[in-house]
Amino acid sequence: MNYQYYKRTKVVATIGPAVATKEAIEELILAGANVFRLNTSHGTMDDHREKFQMIREVSQKMGAYSAIMVDLQGPKIRVGNLKEDINLKENDEVIFQHMLSQECNDIIPVDYEGIAKDVEKGSKILLDDGKIAATVLDVEDNKVYAKITNGGVLKSRKGLNIPGSTASLEAVTKKDVEYIKFAVEMQADFIALSFVRKKEDVLLAKKYINDFNSNIPVIAKLEKPQAIENLSDIISAADCIMVARGDLGIELSAVEVPVCQKLIISECTKHKKPVIVATQMLESMINEPIPTRAEVSDVANAIIDGADAVMLSGETSVGKHAIEAVKTMSKIAHETENSPFYKFDKDFEMSEDLALTRQAIVFGADKMLKYVNAKAVLSFSHFGYSTRLMSKLKPSVPIILVSDLEQTCRKMSIAWGVYPFLKKWDSVLGADLLIKIDEFLINEAGLNNGDYVVITGSAPNLISGRTNFVRVHKIGT
Repeated sequence: MNYQYYKRTKVVATIGPAVATKEAIEELILAGANVFRLNTSHGTMDDHREKFQMIREVSQKMGAYSAIMVDLQGPKIRVGNLKEDINLKENDEVIFQHMLSQECNDIIPVDYEGIAKDVEKGSKILLDDGKIAATVLDVEDNKVYAKITNGGVLKSRKGLNIPGSTASLEAVTKKDVEYIKFAVEMQADFIALSFVRKKEDVLLAKKYINDFNSNIPVIAKLEKPQAIENLSDIISAADCIMVARGDLGIELSAVEVPVCQKLIISECTKHKKPVIVATQMLESMINEPIPTRAEVSDVANAIIDGADAVMLSGETSVGKHAIEAVKTMSKIAHETENSPFYKFDKDFEMSEDLALTRQAIVFGADKMLKYVNAKAVLSFSHFGYSTRLMSKLKPSVPIILVSDLEQTCRKMSIAWGVYPFLKKWDSVLGADLLIKIDEFLINEAGLNNGDYVVITGSAPNLISGRTNFVRVHKIGT
């Protein structure tokens, strides 16, 4: 296989202080990063604007179609500012109350206004990624009385989770709206929505995006129990799904996460939507130059499950070995994709919610590959709709996308097995255009004279119409 098709599972890398230079971004792209994530929970808007411009500049210089994801903080609950760290011990009784900063020593401030509304006697409260746990004893006068069941040292601004009890949380916060506007202004490729609980959350985010005159795709981050209950509806409403295993493992239980991950990936395959698996995939590489065997197995199993992309967070944003982490992720993908265990059921269920003609064409194209020993699928597409459908079939050969829109090329950077190229070839397919296509396939796509490819596109114009034809083509004839 040509080097540029080294892996087909895409890698998302979070940009942070460890890689906030043009040189580091170039190295990340060369290492295999396809999508760059900007985490709005940290840094200022000016910081993110600078990173945005660097990524675009470096990608353009390298001829890479790197996508940028703006990840909204969402309604993350945090402990307020404490006067000093609190050493909480088992069986200590504490009081939680809504306030931004600690006003008296016997009350733990919480920045969530609905804290007293959304808990009741027996509710669990988890702090600092679940390291500290408490059980609610009583709620009175907007104060939550609780007993510590698992102790630890509590510091200011640590996260707080109330599993299954956050009905009063806004789906899209004021800060999120500001960053949606920012994402539109900067022409981001994706917006990731945190703590999605129901499809209406996704639709609300899309409304804000539309209000700012854009249609940026929304990635729904699944990290709440309610999201699992409303899984099918959320996937239908979203453009992409992220299995956000960090908060999901706190809200549910760490032992439930693997089964939830498989369920989500399976449902995304059914709905033909891309899915990203995220959080702690190579966590040890934040400090160590090599991952643990368990982490390597975790990444490989996510890929075998059918993930379209895998994501690095702290490993690249603050890690000591950011470039090596991306290289490692790419190597795991390559080894896994070339193993005998990497097989997928090709029974294609036609969905009445999707364009039937385009479904039939990509299904037919996939079936044709083995009969002519084709080396690639050549997908001509304006917006990439049919290309995304083909991606979900996980064909045995690379999917070479040719689009006349740069935005489409960037957005396809998250789609499994898709390698985008920008070409202004929106004309009727004839002898002259076929010569151009052959030159492109040999000189740029790395194929050879005499190779077969399966072409999908539209007629009469090759790119801008709806995909309506499939043909077998032999390069050079």
